[in-house]
Amino acid sequence: MRYFLCDFHVHSSFSRATSPEMNLEGLARWGKIKGLSILGTGDFTHPSYFAEIKEKLEESEPGIYRLKKGERSVGFVITGEVSNIFDQGSKKNRRVHTIIFVPNVETAERINKLLSRYGDLSQDGRPTFTFPVKDLVKMVLDCSEDCLVIPAHAWTPWFSVFGANSGFDSLEECFQEEAKYVYAIETGLSSNPQMNWRLSSLDRVAIISNSDAHSPRHIGREATAFCCELSYYEIVRVIKEKDPKGLAFTVEFFPEEGKYHYDGHRACGVLFSPKETKAHNYLCPKCGRPLTVGVMHRVEELADRPEGFIPPGAIPAIHIVPLEEIIAEALGVGKGSKAVDREYFRLIEQGESEFKVLLELPPEELRRIAPPKVYEGILRVRKGELNIIPGFDGVYGKIKIFPDSRDETSTDQKVSKSQMKLF
Repeated sequence: MRYFLCDFHVHSSFSRATSPEMNLEGLARWGKIKGLSILGTGDFTHPSYFAEIKEKLEESEPGIYRLKKGERSVGFVITGEVSNIFDQGSKKNRRVHTIIFVPNVETAERINKLLSRYGDLSQDGRPTFTFPVKDLVKMVLDCSEDCLVIPAHAWTPWFSVFGANSGFDSLEECFQEEAKYVYAIETGLSSNPQMNWRLSSLDRVAIISNSDAHSPRHIGREATAFCCELSYYEIVRVIKEKDPKGLAFTVEFFPEEGKYHYDGHRACGVLFSPKETKAHNYLCPKCGRPLTVGVMHRVEELADRPEGFIPPGAIPAIHIVPLEEIIAEALGVGKGSKAVDREYFRLIEQGESEFKVLLELPPEELRRIAPPKVYEGILRVRKGELNIIPGFDGVYGKIKIFPDSRDETSTDQKVSKSQMKLF
């Protein structure tokens, strides 16, 4: 059975700092361009957006919805992200984000009715509540056992289950008696499965990846590939059972490109590896304020396995650079330029979708449709032949695909990557 790609964590235009194009029609259009079969709706808790979901979508397969009019090649699963800010244990102001998967509109209505007792759902597409996140799990599963609650971007410093500034040291510490109902975590842009494999406590849960997109072009920058029946219930079963035959692989950002991968202080331009942070006693050498501790540092704190450890039955992961970024560097122009836009859509037309161009087309076919340097760039990314200046304190990392003799980044701050072979 051929795999299909899913991106369950996106946002609508009803979330803050989100493109107005993030509506159901825009999601479906860009889902097709990217090569995704299933998208999350995102933001089902927002009353206005939920009204659009009910009006514009219809169930096509069990738990899978499609537009009644317009692009129907991309299906939707009803999803939404929730923020819980609460006191628990020795820390105050815990901040944990989760993704809720819902099997149908009727269950979503029950969840919305329940959550509306605890806050104004119309304030933001990602609502915030002040009760413990473990209570959210119980509330959602009381509405339907077919729901899933998954920790979102599990390692980001401020809003995640393992965050250095507001999180916990284990799923059990966070979710307590409800931890047994947490079947997966989302890696987030600043971590990848290889980093999560270093914690033996996570062996029982599936590791999935999603984009957390706030604009259409970012859809699919991370995704999860399934090899199972196209059904909400089958997808959920595969996740719950961590079925190695059903979970084909994850598609990942190079985690160094994520904006919280390394430690540092954005205001002072200080970028540190975990080793350098410890040497400076966790303080910025320029202003003396505490450094923002990134994901890599946090993983090092909690890991009980060495770097490079691969647990039995690990689901493969492949790392990509968005096609627009490859084209931009190959052409030597900004990725928002008209030249990049023209070449991007020409390659999509020739290669069917972005994922097909990046992952599937054989080199001889790729050579036929792509300019020589774009062709070279795609192959270099497939092999992992690139250098990255890691992201830190809210600043995205910078990827260098082609060698540059003028690159003066220190070896402590520059990371060379080798790509595992997926196929």
